[in-house]
Amino acid sequence: MFLDATLKHNRNLIDASIRLHQQGLISPDTYVIDLDMVQKNAQALAREAKKQDIELFFMTKQIGRNTLVARTIVEAGIEKAVAVDPWEALTLYKHGIKIGHVGHLVQIPKHMIRELLDLDPDYVTVFSYENAQNISNVALGMGKKQKIFLRIADTEDYIYDGQKGGFTLKKLGQEIDLLMQLRGVEIAGLTSFPCILIAEGEAKVTPNVTSMQKARELLEKKGYQNLEMNMPSATSTATMKLLKENEATQGEPGHALTGTTPLHASGDYPEKPAMVYVSEVAHLYENKAHVFGGGFYPRSRMEGALVASDKGDIKRVPVIKNDPTNIDYYGTLDTDKVTVGDTVLYAFRTQIFVTNARLAVVRNLDKDPVLLGIYDSTGNLIR
Repeated sequence: MFLDATLKHNRNLIDASIRLHQQGLISPDTYVIDLDMVQKNAQALAREAKKQDIELFFMTKQIGRNTLVARTIVEAGIEKAVAVDPWEALTLYKHGIKIGHVGHLVQIPKHMIRELLDLDPDYVTVFSYENAQNISNVALGMGKKQKIFLRIADTEDYIYDGQKGGFTLKKLGQEIDLLMQLRGVEIAGLTSFPCILIAEGEAKVTPNVTSMQKARELLEKKGYQNLEMNMPSATSTATMKLLKENEATQGEPGHALTGTTPLHASGDYPEKPAMVYVSEVAHLYENKAHVFGGGFYPRSRMEGALVASDKGDIKRVPVIKNDPTNIDYYGTLDTDKVTVGDTVLYAFRTQIFVTNARLAVVRNLDKDPVLLGIYDSTGNLIR
């Protein structure tokens, strides 16, 4: 999906990845991330957010909760993270990253609430009154009051399978008074997901945004003011103006940090590609080349791969996508004109934290490339 963009905007990353693999410094099934480019991307996002007066929380699940990369993002001007689940929050906090938002998309399990509130997150998202009540009870026992976001999911909103839940407008109307009585929480804002979708190269808001605006009106009638409007999905320099026009106060960039939102596949934006996936030809079988897997992603939208024996001999080949119902022990190239041991490079949309891949962090690619470390898919340093 991002091969052409990476070839155009970050050829150094491709050359360095081939060299590192051919030297045996990184193994197949490894993502390689250009730390300098991530830093530049984060700086561009921070500048645009300041221009639009939008607060940003950065996402790390797509880069395997990597704390080295997270610290670089903080230094670039985005100070706090959003944790998609409580385990991501714990990993980041352990390494000194401040947590701006947790509980969305995955709420905090009942017996982890105290542990997560100890991290002092700015906001916790809840999908229901019962979840808010659990947060309130624990917060009261800790002598604190936790700010919460209500997740809005009205009946006609766009919600992905596996992520369903939240307050319909009817349910919110029925439970506002009950929520207001919870002494350990403060309703500080609203959120939903996804609030922006990219279709045919254009960013568009989803019906979820209208539902959030209607929910805010319900709360304002009860005296709430200055509510945060947290609108994640596809946050980038290209979409923040649209977010602002739709009354967002917060965005949550993830793929924009690596230049891998759908917009970045063909457009020219301040964020540039910063990540590739490295594999190796394992064997040839029935006129096809099979490469080591483990890090492929069902929604990757991959269209091709680069094969090379060294950085001066690179060719592009078509791919055959894996059946997502099977384990990705191997990927398949639609060619047999390659050699066992050749480097294979992909550039596609991914979520490293749900794969079996590793992540290699590199920098200084325009001069003397440095391999800073190799991590597992959930942020633990391997070497």
